[in-house]
Amino acid sequence: MQIGELAKATGATARALRHYEQAGLISSERAPNGYRIYDERAAVRVRNIRNLLAAGLTLDDVRVFLPCLDGNVTTAPPSDNGIRVAVERLAVLNERITAQTAVRDRLETALHRAGSGRIPPAA
Repeated sequence: MQIGELAKATGATARALRHYEQAGLISSERAPNGYRIYDERAAVRVRNIRNLLAAGLTLDDVRVFLPCLDGNVTTAPPSDNGIRVAVERLAVLNERITAQTAVRDRLETALHRAGSGRIPPAA
């Protein structure tokens, strides 16, 4: 299948697919006209990549899951490396959330001190 077909089948953009390919997560053959041709199994792999990214992992993190990207990543038994990567990513996300919460609180305090009546409620 061509890149547009794979994009449509997976909900990914052609740009994202090229990015995944450049990162070594998917591969394609080249047709005589230079178009990328993907194996039918690429759709499963792309869906798994998108699920892992949606869970908060990065493309670098996803590399750990290369051996199982062609199956069902969501139901496969977790590997020690996969768990380690997920725990590390969760720690990074928690640190970022803590830092952003502190910034938000400082800004909210500054607005209260300034007497602004236009402070939206916290979500």
